[in-house]
Amino acid sequence: MSAEPLQQLRSQLLALSESERAELAHDLIQSLDAPRESGAGEAWDREIARRILEIDAGQAEFVDRAEFRKRVSAKLQHP
Repeated sequence: MSAEPLQQLRSQLLALSESERAELAHDLIQSLDAPRESGAGEAWDREIARRILEIDAGQAEFVDRAEFRKRVSAKLQHP
């Protein structure tokens, strides 16, 4: 697109309401994201189901935020 039509489009877009510009910006940013992996959603669904089963079976270990941060920090310091 050459400079003139782009400038005209920009002017028209800036005339939109704030909410319309926000919606358009969101759509444009999403269009720049890499295509989603096929099956990624299904894989996450399976992982979530697996974790719920572990919780229900009493096999999951729960930690509070302080303990979580401590463990992550230790792993980052000593990979």
